Amino acid sequence: MRVDLFDFALPPEAIALRPASPRDSARMLVVADAGMADHGVAELPALLRAGDCLVFNDTRVIPARLEGRRGEARVSATLHKREGPRAWRAFVRNAKRVRDGDRIAFAAGVSAVAGERGEDGSLLLTFDGDEPVELLLERAGTMPLPPYIAGKRAPDARDADDYQTMFARAAGAVAAPTAALHFTPALVAALDAAGVGRETLTLHVGAGTFLPVKSDDTDDHRMHAEWGRIDAATADRLNAVRAGGGRLIAVGTTSLRLLESAADPDGTIRPFTGDTSIFITPGYRFRAIDGLMTNFHLPKSTLFMLVGALMGRERMLAAYAHAIAAGYRFYSYGDASLLLPGDGCE
Repeated sequence: MRVDLFDFALPPEAIALRPASPRDSARMLVVADAGMADHGVAELPALLRAGDCLVFNDTRVIPARLEGRRGEARVSATLHKREGPRAWRAFVRNAKRVRDGDRIAFAAGVSAVAGERGEDGSLLLTFDGDEPVELLLERAGTMPLPPYIAGKRAPDARDADDYQTMFARAAGAVAAPTAALHFTPALVAALDAAGVGRETLTLHVGAGTFLPVKSDDTDDHRMHAEWGRIDAATADRLNAVRAGGGRLIAVGTTSLRLLESAADPDGTIRPFTGDTSIFITPGYRFRAIDGLMTNFHLPKSTLFMLVGALMGRERMLAAYAHAIAAGYRFYSYGDASLLLPGDGCE
């Protein structure tokens, strides 16, 4: 499909620079085959059914942005995918000043040697020393805010909490699974009381999620790979939800992509450990999920293509036009949508 079919005009002021406070006070647009309706995240327990199950990503964002020097040249690096115990792929600003074998000196005595350049333009960085890389990043790194936020303000101490979900456990992401940023202990308690279950999986979100689609046609776009895991016990419980008549609602496109990667053609979810580079566009037949809670995405992005595949491109363009006109807040710190294909809408 032509990439420009997924374009829309977004006013810059619609981009949220801070999350709603409290988190579950964010707005939520419910989109279903029957239409759309304005709600709030706090209403989620009333919008789901007893027996449904929300599936969260428990990845934890690491301080993956580093500032340093290669000789006299200033260099900034954003790690995006682990390749080994001490090696990470990184998108490097001013990368033309860095050659294979060059050592980059970051803050707090942290350094790394540059390796080969990948097809996506990233560099392989191998960190010096024998300390765990996670400790090095805690010393020298900062929270990797998305470019559409970082371009308007600098990261600060608030982001260390704001850009982390309440489910964060497995360190390794360089971007937050932002749909889950809306959840609070009070909302989870209300979901429990309503009989809505929850499960977690792990997908370490990479910075490639922010890369623009540069191709004119979706067939020519190469999707970035991210590492994920669903263990056998979790897969069994997810399959039991559907067997019992409940729906699996992915919280975030990261959860959805991993569930779909792990699903057989008949919808059975299998244990999964490894990389996924699944690219979902209109025409895809969903197997593992029955709905999606997600934030509002960038024009011409792979994530807007995904929601267009789930609900229909024209329906989602209309939903986004409504959201813009109604003052919804967009992107990582913005408001939410609940997408329920085939369901009613109140």
